[in-house]
Amino acid sequence: MQHILAASEKVFAQHGFQGATMTQLAAAAGLPKANLHYYFGTKERLYRTVLEGILTLWLDDATTWLVPERHPADGLAGYVRAKMAHSRLRPDASRIFAGELLHGAPHIMLYLGIELRRTVTDLARVIEGWSARGLMDPINPVHLLFNIWAMTQTYADFDVQIRAVLGKVSIDDVEFATATETVVALVLKGSGVRALEERKSA
Repeated sequence: MQHILAASEKVFAQHGFQGATMTQLAAAAGLPKANLHYYFGTKERLYRTVLEGILTLWLDDATTWLVPERHPADGLAGYVRAKMAHSRLRPDASRIFAGELLHGAPHIMLYLGIELRRTVTDLARVIEGWSARGLMDPINPVHLLFNIWAMTQTYADFDVQIRAVLGKVSIDDVEFATATETVVALVLKGSGVRALEERKSA
């Protein structure tokens, strides 16, 4: 099952939902079309399963790192690094999601309006709690999350542009580490996160 989803991720990222065919998806997985129909029934159900798997992966990172018990210097930095790692290791996932949103999210609008909204509300409370404890500046938590998503996912969605500007065929590990720590610095400084040392000395 996971093998099919991983193979489908690449096909949907390249061709989109409309352009991908069950023949292409089956070929990428190295299986007969009958197997895909057996497990998922339709292309739409397979596509939705891929999308929901991507969102679950990303939200698991958020609920792991953005918790009241962590200092925001740890939590926000850890979350940014996790999201950047996904852009580095699974760029197709981000491209599928971006493509879905650009088409109006017809396959996951319900998920976005219920599951994602509920999770974001919970995460916002955590960030507000950090602000209330004086660990970071007051900031709109939902828009902070939007900006984290935008900054981290751009390294997958706009990889071509980044490589062109940098004059590189591919972004190497050193360059990506620089990008990651740049985003971490922007998020922490932009939201006024107090250094861990300040908390310890307080």
